[in-house]
Amino acid sequence: MIDTSAFQGKKAAYYTLGCKLNFSETSTFAKTLEAMGVGTVEKGERADICLVNTCSVTDVADRKCRSIIRRMVREHPHAFVIVTGCYAQLESQKVANIDGVDLVLGSNEKANLVQFLSDAWSNRTDGAHLHIYHSVKTKDIKTFQPSCSRGNRTRYFLKVQDGCSYFCTYCTIPYARGFSRNPSIESLVEQARQAADEGGKEIVLTGVNIGDFGATTKERFIDLVKALDKIEGIKRYRISSLEPDLLDDELIEYCAQSRAFMPHFHIPLQSGSDHVLRLMHRRYDKALFAHKINLIKRLMPDAFIGVDVMVGCRGEHPEHFEECYDFLDGLDVTQLHVFPYSERPGTSALSIPYVVDDAEKKKRCNRLLALSDSKTIDFYSRNIGKEVDVLFEKSTRGRFMHGFTENYIRVELSPKDAKAEYDNQILRVRLGDFNHDKSALKAELI
Repeated sequence: MIDTSAFQGKKAAYYTLGCKLNFSETSTFAKTLEAMGVGTVEKGERADICLVNTCSVTDVADRKCRSIIRRMVREHPHAFVIVTGCYAQLESQKVANIDGVDLVLGSNEKANLVQFLSDAWSNRTDGAHLHIYHSVKTKDIKTFQPSCSRGNRTRYFLKVQDGCSYFCTYCTIPYARGFSRNPSIESLVEQARQAADEGGKEIVLTGVNIGDFGATTKERFIDLVKALDKIEGIKRYRISSLEPDLLDDELIEYCAQSRAFMPHFHIPLQSGSDHVLRLMHRRYDKALFAHKINLIKRLMPDAFIGVDVMVGCRGEHPEHFEECYDFLDGLDVTQLHVFPYSERPGTSALSIPYVVDDAEKKKRCNRLLALSDSKTIDFYSRNIGKEVDVLFEKSTRGRFMHGFTENYIRVELSPKDAKAEYDNQILRVRLGDFNHDKSALKAELI
């Protein structure tokens, strides 16, 4: 039994690093603590509890995690500091050794964060830091923490899956989050219905390897999609990311005619060279990837398609990068999420010969980012003049209001037209020209 009286009137500060899944989990932690009487700090206030949800996708992410933890300790010197997330799982002892950290929770323990917090809180005396940590081996990470929350955002994030069983040669995520697992369709539908009852209009489905949904329950991802599509209170769904080999043609065809699943896909490619894909132990080739893109565009010509690309991985010779660039240049995709390869301890990629130096990685990144900008501007330009529906998001008074179309075009409404009551409302607009920095299209209310 947790004694919540000890937490009444306390204030908490939160910091999330990494993916949408981490954001969703942090929002759920905050919601749980709020139910115990813990408020969220305002700017300039000191917190009694600090929670840092970490990422470990690159060595840069690791360094940033350490920096943020130390900053939170400095800014809230007497707070009880909890660190969880991927970096906490992979490097739990290093995190525990950071001055000021009280509790480190790995991927298996974070589902019981409140219990661990309550137990440790009762043993802390005179502000002394405990340096307690919990972490288990990858094979023993089996818990699933439900999460459907929006935090201070308009859209809800529904966690439908966790972990990954793929073990790509460059990646530590399976070690950080465990093997693929998921809850039942029935439980997820209930969470979505609750979001609708709270006034939510859009839900983003999040996870580590969403297409692998069913590893635990033997259900199918497309059956989850069909079940969620029936919840009429939710007007829009987006799927955060789907591996190409798990993006079934049947799913694409269903989304093309569904009530609420948007014409918006995010598909990781990682490399446009079959040689490099084999080195990465990816489970598809260029031909399969191109087939998925072409099918989406044939059925949904206005669909937004985002693509993850890694550059400079071990074994990526110049000719392999040029092959990747040409492949992407010829695909009708909207935006590239480009990031340089980062050496991760314990991964099998470290045994691959031919190392790309940092200067060359940066050069390759810049070329693909320029290609991405060109494709995004072209996609936006083709939509200028159209009448579309936009879900608007809360803005600060006197500033531009933003929202997204069904096909994920960012839209900007001028301060003179923006109203507080437009937050979380779907309104019809006519798309105008680009804004000043070409990050959005101007909107005219109809």
